[in-house]
Amino acid sequence: MLKLHDISYSIDGRPLFEGASATIPTGHKVGLVGPNGAGKTTLFKLIRGDLVLEGGAIELPSRARIGGVSQEVPASATSLLDTVLEADTERAALLAEAETATDPTRIADIQTRLADIDAWSAEGRAAAILKGLGFDDTEQQMPCSDFSGGWRMRVALAAVLFSQPDLLLLDEPTNYLDLEGAVWLETYLARYPHTVLIISHDRGLLNRAVGAILHLDARKLTLWQGPYDQFARQRAEQRAVQAAAAKKQAAHREHLEAFVARFKAKASKAKQAQSRVKMLEKMETITAPEDVAKRVFTFPSPEEMSPPIINVENGVAGYGDTTVLKKLDLRIDQDDRIALLGKNGQGKSTLAKLLSDRLDPLGGRVVKSSKLRIGYFAQHQVDELHIDETPLQHLARELPEMMPPKLRAKLAGFGLGADQADTVVGRLSGGQKARLSLLLATLDAPHLLILDEPTNHLDMESREALVEALTAYTGAVILVSHDMHLLSLVADRLWLVKDGAVTPYQDDLEAYRKLLLQSDKPLKKEEKPKPKRASRDEVLALKSEVRKNEERVEKLNAMRDKLAKKLADPALYEPGKGGEVEVWQKKYAEVMNGLDRAEAMWMTSLEKLEKATA
Repeated sequence: MLKLHDISYSIDGRPLFEGASATIPTGHKVGLVGPNGAGKTTLFKLIRGDLVLEGGAIELPSRARIGGVSQEVPASATSLLDTVLEADTERAALLAEAETATDPTRIADIQTRLADIDAWSAEGRAAAILKGLGFDDTEQQMPCSDFSGGWRMRVALAAVLFSQPDLLLLDEPTNYLDLEGAVWLETYLARYPHTVLIISHDRGLLNRAVGAILHLDARKLTLWQGPYDQFARQRAEQRAVQAAAAKKQAAHREHLEAFVARFKAKASKAKQAQSRVKMLEKMETITAPEDVAKRVFTFPSPEEMSPPIINVENGVAGYGDTTVLKKLDLRIDQDDRIALLGKNGQGKSTLAKLLSDRLDPLGGRVVKSSKLRIGYFAQHQVDELHIDETPLQHLARELPEMMPPKLRAKLAGFGLGADQADTVVGRLSGGQKARLSLLLATLDAPHLLILDEPTNHLDMESREALVEALTAYTGAVILVSHDMHLLSLVADRLWLVKDGAVTPYQDDLEAYRKLLLQSDKPLKKEEKPKPKRASRDEVLALKSEVRKNEERVEKLNAMRDKLAKKLADPALYEPGKGGEVEVWQKKYAEVMNGLDRAEAMWMTSLEKLEKATA
């Protein structure tokens, strides 16, 4: 159990936490959300003990192991697999001692402990984690020095997952993963045997991998049960109720003040006026929720061009003598919204560079409209901004004829206000730098916008604003992203980049996600003879089974919510409760196991019904 009790902390005189409290029961998976700059990463540092609280206390079980990813692994000669195995320090120490131990009793103790921690399956577990994060068998035997910083961050993530700390702290882990790695991580975290606290703006991850949301807002912490979508709905409802109550109270206060002002001088009404003055003094003010600062993107609209804007015939792309993609037959129109799917290393970035004129074709024909303008955004461009210059200076260099007021207006159109416009890039947040790079990529109103992981460092509101901007944008869009929420709302065509080819993916994103989770199955579905159509009575029986299973899942969900509320009550953990906590945790675990089985039965019955009515 992690208990935050009335914690307070400030940075440079700015309070981040003031009397903030929360209790996270053992084994819970919790998403930590809040505006950029609110103090989420600082909270992690306080939990780890890297920073010292100004007030309050953070309680953890004695000897609890805390793990997280703070930096990439070194570029050493150690293989990826051995690097991950070394993260389990107890196993490594026991194996080293086993090599030199001579006392029979100690040897027996070592072997017993190695068996207890499942040491002999460690290599298989480590390899499975590395594979899930995108490293094949050959790459796992390669030295860390053969990989770039982004890939070594994945190795660091694999190492901390393998070590299985009692409290796992993850800060935006999907920022250095592709879609395939993000989908694998969602599933892994949902099954993780210990407590997880994860900072993320990835809506899919927060909906599928966690069971509660810890919201940091106005220097306070509030724990909400359920995934992110449920939290967002309940919070919106709460804000609406709070705003209505504040409005009603303001009207009542205005009425009382008007009465006092009108009649306080009249002897016949003085008593009533004084009574209302006392009512005003006792009235506890209901504060209306602050309006969330509107995050915006304003993409300029290009003029319309005749289709197609790009046509590739038997195209070949690669580098020097190395062919990455071949036999490319692709067409792009101005109204296309295309998502590129496929594992890292298959050629998504190569295709993006070919289409954006950053790479010449090795063969075939690439025909583009003569006046075609292309905007290109990739994460590395954010790192290439001039850190000692302001956004205003960046923009003035690109548009030297434009007056400063108009330059500032363009920056404001991308959510960079007056303060950010005059702040050097080195002091801007990751999200603000990404906004500047997006602005620079779209200055000339491109007909085609190619975005490679545009949501990294963007908070939830900024991601939603990006969706709105891309929906309103009148040019073509090609997206590479691990954010399935973004892809599902923007893309209407899917291209699969695999084995040197680019082919249309005919199914939807959810089907692709399931495909990734069943990587041992072939991508192309085998043609099977259609089963004999079920009779009417059989269909009715299957519908009844589905309905019963659904009702069972609903009941277990209700039980889970009640138990989660009980476990989140700080009073349960007060001294003198004896073994009550363990009893409730055991009940919660039993209900969760039952829920897993019930959901599996429900899905099985739905699949049977679907096959019977196909």
